[in-house]
Amino acid sequence: MKAIVVTDQAAGTAGMKLVERPDPQAAINDVIVQVHASGFTWDELTWPPTWTDRGDRDRTPSIPGHELAGVVTALGYGTTGLSVGQRVFGLTDWYRDGTLAEYVAVEARNLSPLPGDVDFTVGASLPMPGLTAWQGLFQHGRLQAGQSVIAHGAAGVVGSMVTQLAREFGAHVIGTGRAADRQAVLDFGAQEFVDIENDTLEDVGAVDLVFDVFGGDVAKRSAGLVRAGGTLVSIAGPAETRPADGLAIDFVVESDRAQLNEIVQRVRDRRLRTNIGNVVTLDEAIAAFNRTERRKGKTIVRVRQ
Repeated sequence: MKAIVVTDQAAGTAGMKLVERPDPQAAINDVIVQVHASGFTWDELTWPPTWTDRGDRDRTPSIPGHELAGVVTALGYGTTGLSVGQRVFGLTDWYRDGTLAEYVAVEARNLSPLPGDVDFTVGASLPMPGLTAWQGLFQHGRLQAGQSVIAHGAAGVVGSMVTQLAREFGAHVIGTGRAADRQAVLDFGAQEFVDIENDTLEDVGAVDLVFDVFGGDVAKRSAGLVRAGGTLVSIAGPAETRPADGLAIDFVVESDRAQLNEIVQRVRDRRLRTNIGNVVTLDEAIAAFNRTERRKGKTIVRVRQ
């Protein structure tokens, strides 16, 4: 099969190569998925599991990419809940070869059925940002209707999901971004917009929940805005400054079939829209990842046309 591999962490995306690799084999509780579309997260080449296994041993050359949509072609021993020929989407294990390939072996529990009226490209765009937003807001942030939320990077791939889900749940959403992002942030459902480069963030006042994607100075300033009993949720690592009377939680997203079902149903109902910026083929993917000018939204690799 064709697959994109990485061997040199220092090289970043410039070190990616499109090669021929053996087809994967299904272990116990696995399925083999013919990948139709794959997502790629820009910073995953900095994650330790891309390069080493759980015993901290080198596992290169490794195949990156952890989001997929495709069709099940084989079942491993003991696998239940899915069938050959079924359309699926989901988020794969960090320590296993990923989805920038024509086929991938995935634990069945990490996949959810993909309805026939949802395109594979859309399906591949949902797992990482959708689950991140869902878990940050509802599991870790314990969001309640009527609360106020700051969604940092609200025009971005994760931030736009945070904005939409929080608004649907009945929160008052304040989205941040650069000046050029204002209309996009408002279109995603934010009731207010803060230009993170030119406006004074502190003018927002106290809020119940901050969803941080930036870290650094933005996270420090945001901690002071969390009211008593509120939460600073971050996907940018542990907060250096914690809310005085609230919680600071950083987390790594996990696959969850029930949550994937909730997310894709909202896409079908048009309550939630994806943030896809560019769709390329597997042959075009490396060049797309190394463009000097980044397009807004998530890059999706259409592996099978």
